[in-house]
Amino acid sequence: MNSFRASQAALGSLEPMANSTRATTLRRPLRSLCQHAEKRAAYTTKTYHSPIGADFRRASLKTKLDDRRTLSCNNSSSLRSVTTKIPQAVARGRASYSTEATVAGEPTIHAVFETKTGTWQYVVADPSTLAAVIIDPVLDYDPASQAVTTSAADSLLSMVKEKGYKVDRILETHAHADHLTAASYLQNRLTQEHGHKPSIGIGKRIGQVQKLFGRRYAVPPDEYSVVFDTLFDDDEKFKIGNLVATAMHLPGHTPDHLGYKIGDNVFCGDSLFHADIGTARCDFPGGSAHSLFNSGRKLLSLPDHVKIWTGHDYPPEGRATPIPWLSVQDHKSQNKHLRDGITEEEFVSLRQERDAKLAEPRLLHQSLQINIRAGQLPKPTEAGHRMLHVPLKIGDVKW
Repeated sequence: MNSFRASQAALGSLEPMANSTRATTLRRPLRSLCQHAEKRAAYTTKTYHSPIGADFRRASLKTKLDDRRTLSCNNSSSLRSVTTKIPQAVARGRASYSTEATVAGEPTIHAVFETKTGTWQYVVADPSTLAAVIIDPVLDYDPASQAVTTSAADSLLSMVKEKGYKVDRILETHAHADHLTAASYLQNRLTQEHGHKPSIGIGKRIGQVQKLFGRRYAVPPDEYSVVFDTLFDDDEKFKIGNLVATAMHLPGHTPDHLGYKIGDNVFCGDSLFHADIGTARCDFPGGSAHSLFNSGRKLLSLPDHVKIWTGHDYPPEGRATPIPWLSVQDHKSQNKHLRDGITEEEFVSLRQERDAKLAEPRLLHQSLQINIRAGQLPKPTEAGHRMLHVPLKIGDVKW
């Protein structure tokens, strides 16, 4: 049994848990380091020919001196020009990808890549009203020092300010197990700076996930029970300025997982990854390879030109730069797990075989405890510390 399966067994499933189930944990204090500094950098420009596919045939490279990466996209029907940077230090930096809306009813999209966790964050705006949403923002966390910082979230705030956006919603695709959400921090900062409190939204099934991990990590119910402002129904529609968005239930990675369709774009979270990676793991409590197959087919039943914006990217050997989206047609022809012709039985077999070899996410325990709280920090103890629980792995040792 690998380390993640051992942790999963300790965490349990979404089935009712026996009263005798116990977890041996360490309680570790969080350190909150205030960060509001903004960096500016000069650029150098190079040319990079991407091997990704037809939608990425020509790319020009811009390298920022502070290791942030900016990508811009011109929405031409015949050619999309992408400005990107080949990572020199994968553990550091940010990348932003902007696509300007050229068709009525389509959003302006800014995708910001957080390299430490391989997470794509999105700012999506209505160009006619400047109303915007933020999708899956990252809170920086260092497990060695237990320090929480906000540089990733602050870069989103800088973009929002620069563009003049009014953020009405912060959207989570699910309770992430690989990074901490910055939803609550952003809500607080945006309320202070704009005098308007954006709502934090997630799928309506989050309650079962909160109860499971709340019990496992001894999180008091009052710290997670009413932390999300909006619980979306399946296929519920909502507005972003004049744009119409739809919440799509995409279970598989987790049972509560949502995608958000905005114009001809779907922000699919941890369901489909880049075509050379395939799909997300399904071995979390309540996860299902069968459900993920059906969710993938649901996405790939959309028109071929629709863009699928992924929640993570981990570029394999031969692809140097993270890419935020591919079209439905790209996935149907290239996705290593879900391209046309792969049956449900074949998918389930390869997904389960792959999951059996995966280690647990590096920030599994910390992420779940913060994310079921919608990014709110634990309440301080009498000593003034904010604590997280980390299960000990003691095997068969007893004394």
